[in-house]
Amino acid sequence: MFNKLAEERRSIRNFTDQLVEREKVDKIIEAALRSPSGRGARPWHFIVVTDEVMREKLSAARPGGGGFVKNASVAIVVCGDPSVSRLWVEDCTIAAVTMQYAVVSLGLGSRWFNIRGNNCKDGLTSSDYIAELLDLPESLDVQCIIAIGYPGEEVIPYKKEELHYDKVSYNRYGQKDA
Repeated sequence: MFNKLAEERRSIRNFTDQLVEREKVDKIIEAALRSPSGRGARPWHFIVVTDEVMREKLSAARPGGGGFVKNASVAIVVCGDPSVSRLWVEDCTIAAVTMQYAVVSLGLGSRWFNIRGNNCKDGLTSSDYIAELLDLPESLDVQCIIAIGYPGEEVIPYKKEELHYDKVSYNRYGQKDA
């Protein structure tokens, strides 16, 4: 069952106007909250944004890169607290990817919008821009935004022969057989 989700999960750039039901959003959040984290620290915090005006403002967090966020039905801002765990980036990444697989299982589509390490405008980082926009406490850093909606495009799964098995080694680098 998981391999089928992994096969079907592709990034969606275009979403329909259909709103994602609250029950589905709740299931996505539950999946993220069940994600593994280093030493069970769970340093994440999720802000679910359904407001159209706010999603449009979020889409400007990284100029030229997030237009799809404003067209999604839901944007989930994934934040982490570095004071809770030095593994906050990894833990938040795991939670974000868990969300994306939950999205596929519910017949929805998603796309990752990277925020961490990017700049917005006028010397403001993308994370600081979002922190101001959402009134985040200083303790939180923004990792990414997961844009979610009903797919407005069909994406074809990668064929097995398109996968990069040449990037897999066994027991030591470059060894192609176990």
